[in-house]
Amino acid sequence: MTDAGLPGADKAAFIAAARSNDAAQFALITERYRRGLQVHCYRMLANYEDAQDMTQETFLRAWNKRESFKGHAALRTWLYRIATNACLDFLEKRNNRTPVPAELPDGGSELHYLQPYPDRMLPEDPQDSVVARETIELAFIVAVQRLPPRQRAVFILRDVLGWP
Repeated sequence: MTDAGLPGADKAAFIAAARSNDAAQFALITERYRRGLQVHCYRMLANYEDAQDMTQETFLRAWNKRESFKGHAALRTWLYRIATNACLDFLEKRNNRTPVPAELPDGGSELHYLQPYPDRMLPEDPQDSVVARETIELAFIVAVQRLPPRQRAVFILRDVLGWP
């Protein structure tokens, strides 16, 4: 998915909603990014519930920092940056999870916090479903989880989302 940004009218509507404290309009405009942000958070955290929490945290942070959106970057880029930082903050604070081993696990080793993405949240279109399933395979998630948090964020944003 490319980051073409919002059309001029939508970008102007978003900025107007942000400046006027119109929470309903702000939510309406940002809601279209929820699924993509949730998948991004899932890739970062490998846990569906944590991804939902961090997606909600992303929207809360976006609302609280709405004045900082100047329109220089696309709204999607701004939201993904907030989501990435929310996930990194969460990973730094997370101390109740089993640490990821430094070397590759043998057959009996598990990542206890790893949780598959629910099928019910995947797209209904069969072609989209196949692409989504391939995108969020558990083997990929396990491998990504072995990276330090900041390297994980860079890898996901560059290689998965195709950002420069």
